[in-house]
Amino acid sequence: MRDGDSMLLAIDIGNTNTVVGGIRDDAVIFTARIDSDSKLSTEEYAKSIGDVLILNGVKTADIEGVIISSVVPEVTKIISECSEAMFNIKPFVAGGSLKTGLYTKKVNASKVGTDRIVTAAAAYCEYKMPIILMDLGTATTVDAVGADGCYLGGCIIPGVNIALRALIEHTAQLPEIELEAPECVIGANTVECMRSGMIYGTASMLDGLIEKISSEMKEKPKVIATGGLAELIIPHCSTDIIIDDDLMLKGLNIIYKLNKE
Repeated sequence: MRDGDSMLLAIDIGNTNTVVGGIRDDAVIFTARIDSDSKLSTEEYAKSIGDVLILNGVKTADIEGVIISSVVPEVTKIISECSEAMFNIKPFVAGGSLKTGLYTKKVNASKVGTDRIVTAAAAYCEYKMPIILMDLGTATTVDAVGADGCYLGGCIIPGVNIALRALIEHTAQLPEIELEAPECVIGANTVECMRSGMIYGTASMLDGLIEKISSEMKEKPKVIATGGLAELIIPHCSTDIIIDDDLMLKGLNIIYKLNKE
């Protein structure tokens, strides 16, 4: 990175991982994952974030702004303290009264997860057309945005790993497995059957939800997927779906620019 290049630090705090991303001139320059752990101290998080910056050749003086999206309030507080200590910057925290580029009619946006609004804002800004957005992480969320930029709502499903963990813990003889797609939907043994159910079952569920949501929207949407498990599941869907791993960070950049003045 060239000396003097200012950068936005975008931080997405999820239930399992926290993604730290550097954005310059609207481009995501780097991303890194650290654990989301409310038991860690401000100093421990500061060290982790500092290490990410060092590995990517970024100086603390290069950070001009910080914006956070979070579903873990305890970690939000700690990382906000990190921002002020490391960069002397009070971060924006997505949610509340911050402008997003979307509007709502019947949905109370304050009652919807901030992460869902941020990614929906990014998807709509990028495509400017009806959107169905799927985020495959700890939970699987599906959200809809109309052609006019109205956030319509969506649904929440247990994430693939949560579903698999529940299956194993509540049955006597099902083994621990690695998540990967078997060659056939019809499994020849218990492990293949479990893998088929997790991968192909989830993909088919998403195809079905897309069909039903599209019918309710009464317009043909563009379908976008993001999240840590998107690359594992989406290739097995029948629907034409675009995978965008950086959608959350792009959304945080959009919200930062809308609100920084």
